[in-house]
Amino acid sequence: MDPIERVENFLHKYDPELEVIVLEENTATAPLAARALGTEVGQIAKSILFKTRKDEYLMVVAAGDVRLDSKRIKEAVGQRVRMARAEEVEAVTGYKPGGVCPFDLTEEIDIYLDVSLKKYDLVYAAAGTANTALPIAYEQLMEITGGKPCNFSE
Repeated sequence: MDPIERVENFLHKYDPELEVIVLEENTATAPLAARALGTEVGQIAKSILFKTRKDEYLMVVAAGDVRLDSKRIKEAVGQRVRMARAEEVEAVTGYKPGGVCPFDLTEEIDIYLDVSLKKYDLVYAAAGTANTALPIAYEQLMEITGGKPCNFSE
């Protein structure tokens, strides 16, 4: 099953009203996605996988226009973190970088949703590939991911 089908199948079980947008343009980065969707960069929900010193993974989903503070992440998880390498991202999430969807992951990991997403009624998360987007409200994203609220943005 391709990544888009995988995401759509998951969404159909959760809420059939949610629909993946497939675009012609590359949406692998927040600025590219914002341009393709005609939105602000902040409305793009970037999903970033981190690896701890103990080889554990966690994902932070934040607004596309903010920087994440690794010290705040360290304080929350109790150890230093680094961004996961591309091969780790694909192995843990089942999605390639640039299209990482924050749910229906290959491995069960903690997911943190940054407060920076709350300033928008609707955000756009990647939906499995580098040319897809899922319009979704913060509260619904929290429900669907089982995410924990956080403030990791600078």
